[in-house]
Amino acid sequence: MTLVSYAQTTRTAQLRPVPQEYTHKLAASEVLLTGWAPAGEDRVTVTARWPRTHSFYAPVAGRHDPMLLAETLRQSIPLISHACYDVPLGHHLIWQHFTYEVAHEAMWADGGPMDVELRIACGDIVRRGGRLAALTMDIEILRDGLPLGTAHTRFSSHAPSIYRRLRGERYTAPSALADAAPVPLSGVVPVVPPALVNRDHADDVVLSPTPRPDQWQLRVDHSHPILFDHPVDHAPGMLLLEAARQAAHAVQGHRANVVFPVRFESAFFRYVEFDAPCLITAAIEPTNRPGGHHCVSVTASQEDIEAFSCRVTVAATRA
Repeated sequence: MTLVSYAQTTRTAQLRPVPQEYTHKLAASEVLLTGWAPAGEDRVTVTARWPRTHSFYAPVAGRHDPMLLAETLRQSIPLISHACYDVPLGHHLIWQHFTYEVAHEAMWADGGPMDVELRIACGDIVRRGGRLAALTMDIEILRDGLPLGTAHTRFSSHAPSIYRRLRGERYTAPSALADAAPVPLSGVVPVVPPALVNRDHADDVVLSPTPRPDQWQLRVDHSHPILFDHPVDHAPGMLLLEAARQAAHAVQGHRANVVFPVRFESAFFRYVEFDAPCLITAAIEPTNRPGGHHCVSVTASQEDIEAFSCRVTVAATRA
């Protein structure tokens, strides 16, 4: 791998525009990425702009929602795949694991949009038949040139024929997905009180109550404009991350403080399907971390099989 100084790259590289289709977002207003440029062999610089406010990822206690960073990184995966590794449109990109951490004090919102820079190094690259099959991304995130956070993720890439075999009987052709009308669930599927998960509107709650105070059923609303921007045949990763965030809040009950997630350590073991209940279980870990942070372990299970796990490190922030 050829190492290139990022300081040099920032001065000399001309950022290229980001094609909307390379972010896998149908709504142009939801594209966060603003530019990209090669920064050496298997290295890429990506820039993004977070809006002053957002219909779903709104500021939390005067700070930008860390889930904006998660979505920025998610959009970077298809961008790099298509722009740098010649992955054709129509291939399926699947998360294997995803960890990110932000500096709590650096996430303050000043009333305007926020520009961030991702310095991405790709490694552990696997190719099959000349095509990208999997890679790992290590990311340094900066705000105005100062450290904002770090991330580490690995994903796999599957051609449509391979994906069809992986999904088996649950595979749905893209044409059928595109033709299917979303079915809104508001008023049909019960939700936990929005305040319990620090949400203002029931439509944005992704947890349904169960008899257990530490367990909920995943609420899947295909009409949600952010979580289901485009049709898919299984629960998207961002829905599971949002469920983990809301569960980390809900398991603590009604308190004066809100949960501000500063670190996510997530693993995706299997697809979460739409035709069976998915249970979200959360547990507060007993040991506090430095700075008053604490951790909540969250799992998603379907048909008694663990499909997803996430360890959420939270900072208690007064609303």
